[in-house]
Amino acid sequence: MDALTLLKSRNSTSKLCAPGPDDAALAEIFSAASRAPDHGRLRPWRFLVVRGDALATLGDVFADAAKERDPDLSDADAQRYRQQPLRAPLILVVIACIQDHPKIPVIEQQLSAGCAAHGALLAAEALGYTGIWRTGINAFDQFVNRGLGLESNEEISGFLYMGTRDGQPKPLPILTQTDFMKDWR
Repeated sequence: MDALTLLKSRNSTSKLCAPGPDDAALAEIFSAASRAPDHGRLRPWRFLVVRGDALATLGDVFADAAKERDPDLSDADAQRYRQQPLRAPLILVVIACIQDHPKIPVIEQQLSAGCAAHGALLAAEALGYTGIWRTGINAFDQFVNRGLGLESNEEISGFLYMGTRDGQPKPLPILTQTDFMKDWR
């Protein structure tokens, strides 16, 4: 698939099954992600790979965080949080690593991490896998951050759930340039 076709056809997929990207595919995915725009070459991002038994462990972290937020959380709701990571064979946790820099503001570093995430999704698609970028309350929870070992200058940009598409792709909306662009005069 050529690059423009890939860019114009990538589509988030919530229904994922095995197989997920293997180590060789992950090497390609991370190579692509590393080409994100990166002013000052700060590399203000990193990834955690969650697969196998670690998916259930991440589910426990999610459930424990939910209980921390709501001590009256029902067992059924805690179980829903516990099951979230099991929706894919592999999750990449995208982490923005914010550094103090006189010329590179925080937002630029956060956007660089977002570009690295997008590069990872595009590379996965090019390799025959698919995925979806999720955030939700767990991406902004300090209990989850601690559970994942994040430093005080780090924040979760998203959870990239990856695997093989289970079913047909959802239809993509057709946008025209005038939906989001106009000439400035």
